[in-house]
Amino acid sequence: MTRKTAVYTHGHHESVLRSHRWRTAANSAAHLVPELRPGADVLDVGCGPGTITADLASLIPGGTVTAVDAAADVLEEARQAVAARGLGNVRFAVADVHALDFPDDSFDVVHAHQVLQHVGDPVTALREMRRVCRPGGVVAVRDSDYGAFAWFPEVPGLDAWLDLYRRVARANGGEPDAGRRLYAWARAAGFSDITATASAWCFTTPDERAWWSGLWADRTTASAYAALALEGGHTRPDELDGIAAAWRAWGHEEDGWFMVPHGELLCRVP
Repeated sequence: MTRKTAVYTHGHHESVLRSHRWRTAANSAAHLVPELRPGADVLDVGCGPGTITADLASLIPGGTVTAVDAAADVLEEARQAVAARGLGNVRFAVADVHALDFPDDSFDVVHAHQVLQHVGDPVTALREMRRVCRPGGVVAVRDSDYGAFAWFPEVPGLDAWLDLYRRVARANGGEPDAGRRLYAWARAAGFSDITATASAWCFTTPDERAWWSGLWADRTTASAYAALALEGGHTRPDELDGIAAAWRAWGHEEDGWFMVPHGELLCRVP
């Protein structure tokens, strides 16, 4: 039985999945790829629509990926993504990362991308990931750090977006500046052999700017995040409309540049 210790701020509106479907092992799990081996048993925590999952499955011939998410509905999309690529080595389950329903030492690799920023107790989550990872295996995590986001030009309204998002996420029980905290959380969870790195997404071409600004403009007014911001008394509808307009204005800037930095860890299990 799952326990709800935090509200998932984004939800699964189309504007959110538009972003999640773009993610691949190359752009979102490159720190893990060199660790993958044929025949490995991999647990993909918080798999979402399954694009990273499918890539991981294709990189471990003879192995198996178990893809889990707290939301049953998004698992159906993940199944479709995996099936579309003709992959037969993925299984799916609903799971709570705070209490994984797997025996100790079940997997060679445990992976979670953009998960720990949304959970109620990231240290407990990491302990669970460590518990189900076999000795000699690796726990790989990666999370963005909203407080370190950077953009140009400084379009009026985007500072208000960032301030609002961080307040809403924290009110929901998450930590939007997770990237900088991953190393401390992993140490608190009992890991000692930790490789900490960082990488970033960068959006600057006209197509990239249109895509990134458009999905955030839509997310600001139509997603679960928008509803939670209003229900929590953090903002008003006209303020959300203004932030969405700021996103679209930035998307039209010919000099527009946006960086999303991530902290990432490889934690080896002795």
